[in-house]
Amino acid sequence: MSLYDDTVLVLKGYENQPELRQAYLDHLAAHQDGMWKACDAGHITASALVIDPGRGRVLLTLHRKLRMWLQMGGHCEPGDASLAAAALREATEESGIAGLTLLEGGPVRLDRHAIPPPCHWHFDVQYAAVASPHAAHAISDESLDLRWFPYDEVADVADASVVRLLEATRTRLGV
Repeated sequence: MSLYDDTVLVLKGYENQPELRQAYLDHLAAHQDGMWKACDAGHITASALVIDPGRGRVLLTLHRKLRMWLQMGGHCEPGDASLAAAALREATEESGIAGLTLLEGGPVRLDRHAIPPPCHWHFDVQYAAVASPHAAHAISDESLDLRWFPYDEVADVADASVVRLLEATRTRLGV
């Protein structure tokens, strides 16, 4: 199965945010290259909020270009076997943490946001990745900083999209 086909299946199976989900599916139907960074109309991205549920904390990256505290994530690559694999690869690369596991149940949220030209939109499919309590992280080239934040401090440092992702993740965890 191709990454495109996997993404369409994942989105069709995602039951939340129906209007936004349909916008993602419409984008892919209209743009054969809609998975890739080269698509000027926008492209699918995959991200993962790295969490340590036992300690009630989240690992965020201070994005080098945007200078914002965000979850780990980025563009899909041709070698990604699935959308989930892309999210896990991005989380692992940007956090430096080996052994992350995606939270069961597929994507946690969708978040479409405008980005500077030449591309216009990121159609982000957001997962959550669980880290072990003693996981050691390492700052990647894409980050200025990498830091654990208690759940209740995330709203003080991150934008509303990260806060919504954390809320949806906590709901899925039952905390």
